Order: sequence, then structure tokens, then C-alpha cells
Amino acid sequence: MAETGTERWNALDALRGAAVAGMIIVTSPGDWNASYAPLRHAEWNGWTLTDMVFPTFLFSVGLALGLSFPRPLDRADARKALWIRVARRVIALVLLGLVLNALMEFGRSLWMPQASVPDTVRIPGILQRIALCYLLGVALIVATALRDADGRSRVNPIAISIAIAVALLLYWGLMMLVPVPGFGAGRLDPAGNLAGYVDRAIFTPPHLWWLGWATPGGPPVYDPEGLLSTLPATANLLFGVLAALEWRRAPARAPVRIAIAGAVLFAAGLAFDPLFAINKRIWTSSFALLSSGFSALLLAAFALALGSSLAERLSAPLRILGGNAILGFTLSIVLGVIGGMPLLHLGGKPATPQAWGDGVALGIVPDPQLASLACAFAILALITLLIWPLHRRGIHFRL
Repeated sequence: MAETGTERWNALDALRGAAVAGMIIVTSPGDWNASYAPLRHAEWNGWTLTDMVFPTFLFSVGLALGLSFPRPLDRADARKALWIRVARRVIALVLLGLVLNALMEFGRSLWMPQASVPDTVRIPGILQRIALCYLLGVALIVATALRDADGRSRVNPIAISIAIAVALLLYWGLMMLVPVPGFGAGRLDPAGNLAGYVDRAIFTPPHLWWLGWATPGGPPVYDPEGLLSTLPATANLLFGVLAALEWRRAPARAPVRIAIAGAVLFAAGLAFDPLFAINKRIWTSSFALLSSGFSALLLAAFALALGSSLAERLSAPLRILGGNAILGFTLSIVLGVIGGMPLLHLGGKPATPQAWGDGVALGIVPDPQLASLACAFAILALITLLIWPLHRRGIHFRL
């Protein structure tokens, strides 16, 4: 594939868009009890296609970060300007994440009296994790950067590779060797794992993901976007940085090489599974390897396919979403909350737009799972159409 800047960013936007589309489809069913198995997260150990969605977005963040280097950082004012931009982005992501968490908790409080704002608002979250991983990634790149003859700083691939290995091995060691009070060491169940203990100690159970329970209906004991598990999640971002370096170094051969690397990472994750079970909920090191491999394979597939005009046209909706990924994610949360509100009356009883939409879909497609999926695709189409005018005008909201 001949390298052009347009093709490079088309593949990145397609990858980001695929991740956002996956998030929307997974979180927008017509009926939560009628989703296909691949569109549900693994209950604990193991993985599904849904578990690959968020890691792919983190990988795309690393890809964009890697493509933004080399850059001039030899002057103090240039470094200051970089860190101001990074700080603004991190703060904006964290604040937006907290606002969306509060909005979701408000929606939950309409049906569950134990939920309230701010008493049970979740503190960790997807955007918060993106912010922390991005901050760690930038800090590592800047601290270990190599200097070109013209004074520009470029990514040090050896340092990034070492950091990935250290992060994954350190997390494995901590999770297996550090004893958790009341449980001991090496526990990887919901209540007894170290990552969950850290989250309970720092955020307190009421401010964790409400479904992060040890037994259904019990108090939360872990958060899938918790603090300690951000360490291996950062490895996903850093693998994206390495993919960007390969793309810059040898653009014509990059898709094939990235695909080979992806297959190796995927296999490594499977091989690591007996030692440290693949688990998205606590983002085990084996999961980080496997999901990074998946992301690399998907990127390579987009890069190879987008060399044709037909593929570019077919991938246009993904690139529209990818160009405004955070906006697409935000709209999905807002629409999800509205969809769960008792705004309608059906048969004399309060009903939600989500239930109404599922009923309409069932009238057309009698299969409950297919009808539920149709509702998710309807939300995906609506969000894409809302973003499309911005895409046409070159307006991209990137925090």
C-alpha cells in the first residue's frame, strides 16, 4: 500500500470509529436480556468480542500519540506548551467522565432507590482511564525521547518496549504476590484480588461500578477501570505507539509487519493465560497482550483494505465516528440515559423509549435478540448522522 498522510489517518479514524461503534452497539440494546453472547462482556475469566472494544480505542490513542512525534522539544517553551496541552486534555477527559458518570447515576436513581447523586456516583470510568493512560504515555515518551540532529524529540522504541514489559510483569507480580487483607495473596476472584482492594481503599465501594459485585446485588468490590489496573492498560496504549513507529519507519511494509506482530501478541496472551488468566475486568497482563494483538490485527486489516476506493467508501461511517470519537461516545451515554427514563406511557404504565423501540423492532423482527440488535444499530446510525455534518465541515471535537 502506498503511503499517504490521508491513508494513514483514514486507517486511524477507521480503527477509532470501529471501537466507538462497538461501544455504542454493546451499550445500546433494545433489551439488555436479549443480547447475543459476543455482545456481552465475559462474566469473569475469558474474553468476548465486546472485551476487545475499549482496548482497541486505547491502542488507537497510542497510535495517534506516536504519529505526533517527532516534535521540537529542545526549548523550554516548547516543553511547557506540550505539558499545558496535555494537562488540559487530561483534566477535560476526567471532568467529562465524571459528568457522564453522574448523568448515568441520575438515570439509575429513577429506578433504583439506592442510587443517588453524588452519594453513589462512580469515580473511575472509561474517559478517566484514557486520561491516565495518555498522561503516563506522554510522560514516558518525553522522559526517554531520543534527540534528532535538528533538535526534535522522537520516540525511543527500546524504552517503550522495556516499559511495556516492566508494566505487565510488575502487575502480574503485584497481583500474585501481594497479600490482600482478609484474603491472602494470589487471589484473582472479584473480592480477593489486589486491584479491587486498592479501588475499595481509595474510592470506597459506593463510588465503584455498581455491577462490580462479588455476588449479584451485593456491594461493589472492584471497578473494571480501576486505578491499579491502569498500569497494564497503559501497555495497550504503548503498543499503539510502537505501531505508529513502524508505520513511520516503513510505511509500505507496515501493515504486514503490524499484522505479524499482532498475531504474536495474540498468541502470547493465550500462552500467558494459564499463568495469569485472561480477564478484562481486572485487565490482566495476558488480556493486555491478547487485546493489543487483536487491535494490531484490526489496524493492519484497515490499512490494507483502505488502499481501494470501494473500501474507503464502505468505511466512511467508521471514519466519521473516528473523527469525533469522544463526541460519539458522549452522545451514546446521553441517549442511553434518555432511553432509560420513564418518559412514555404504554398500556397505562410508565415506559421507557428503549422499551418502546424494542417493541417496535419486535413487531418487525420477531426474534428478541435480532430486534435488540436492530435497536443498537438504530442508535449507531442516529449518532453517525448527528456527527456527519460536523465531519463534512472538518469540525472535530478532540479533547
